[in-house]
Order: sequence, then C-alpha cells, then structure tokens
Amino acid sequence: MPSVEEELARRLARGEEVVLATVIKLDGEPPSQPGAKLLMSGDVALAGTLGCSEFDTAALDDSAAVTRSGSPQTKTYRHDLGSIEVYLEPYAAAPALVVFASTPVARALVRWAPEVGFRAQLAERANDFDTASGELYVVHTNHDAPDLVDALEKVLPLNPRFIGLVGSRRHTGHHLEALRAKGVDEGVIARIQTPVGLDIGARTAEEIALSILAGLVAVRRGGEGGWKSTHG
Repeated sequence: MPSVEEELARRLARGEEVVLATVIKLDGEPPSQPGAKLLMSGDVALAGTLGCSEFDTAALDDSAAVTRSGSPQTKTYRHDLGSIEVYLEPYAAAPALVVFASTPVARALVRWAPEVGFRAQLAERANDFDTASGELYVVHTNHDAPDLVDALEKVLPLNPRFIGLVGSRRHTGHHLEALRAKGVDEGVIARIQTPVGLDIGARTAEEIALSILAGLVAVRRGGEGGWKSTHG
C-alpha cells in the first residue's frame, strides 16, 4: 500500500482534486493519534486513516464541501472514548499545459511549468496529448509545423482557457486564415494569442519560454501581463 504522501503526490501529478485530513489535536482517549492522515477524493478514501471507521466516515462526509469551498477547514469528530480535531486541506486540480512541437522553447516550458503549478505535456503531433485535461492551456511552439492547424482543430473543441502561437503574425497569420477557411468562429480565432509571451525582450529559447510562462501565470491569476505586439 502506498503511503498517504506517495498517493498525494501521485494524485496531484495526475491533476486530481483531493482533500487531506490530518489529526491535529486529541481530547480524551479516542482511537487515533496526532498526525494521523486520511487522503480523500469526494466520498472515497484513497489512503490512510484517522484511526477508526467513525472518524473516517465523518471526514468523508465533509470532503466534498471542503473541495467546493477551496479553503482549509478545521472540524471536530467525536467518539465514545474522546474526540479529535482535524485539519481538512483541499488540493485543487492543477491546470494542464499542452505544449506542441519538440522545440527548445517547448522543452524549457515543459521543464519549468510544474514549478508554477501546471501539469505540462509535450505533444509532438496533433493527436499526441491527453484530452481529459480539465482546465487547459495550449501553446504551439513551431509556426512552421505542417500539422499546426490540425493541432488547433483538435484542441479548440476542448475550450482551452488560453491558446498561444509562438511567432509574429507575419509567420502565424496564414494559420489563422486556414482556420477561418475551415469555418472556425471569428470569436474563437480572436482568442488565439500570437505572438505569445510577455514583452521582456526575450531572445534565447529559455528567455522566450520564461516570457510565455509568465504570461500563462498572468492569465491564470488575473494579472495584467504586457503581451508582445501583434505587429511585425
């Protein structure tokens, strides 16, 4: 059986929403101990225990509400032999970042994205990504890719929160025209950010990846990022 910590890491890597319950205080002599943990998803126990089935059931009853609130809560659960105080901590599903094309920029993005809370996937081809992504961000890093339009057609129905194309409009404009020719709604096309990345004067692949990642954080957190000009 995996430990609670191992199962938590595995679930978070898969982008799942979970709640971690931890015993922080005992009153009397309940069948538990400080530090006991139970990992939950909805009303399902994934790993660990708070000490007895009564405590575990009580925590599972509260798990969904804690997930919906998005904020930690402290609860007291009682037993004939005493009570426990439990800290219930929700872990939100991390958004997915699909990065198309195996370029130096893409590899830097995939390497750094987990550090700022994204689950990154490198997709070398249009079909080479997991569509069960929840909140989704998409960046295509090669404006010369022959299947770029196909890749965008695959992801647009998933309603990504963000879609970006590396390259100026001079290099990417014909791809947008191809989408128009295929009947893609103008409002959808208008949401495609190109060029992509904040205007930090980036030159190297790593600097460009940094500018893109900073822009994604700005979108996710509602910050005001200064995108690069669409001209040129």
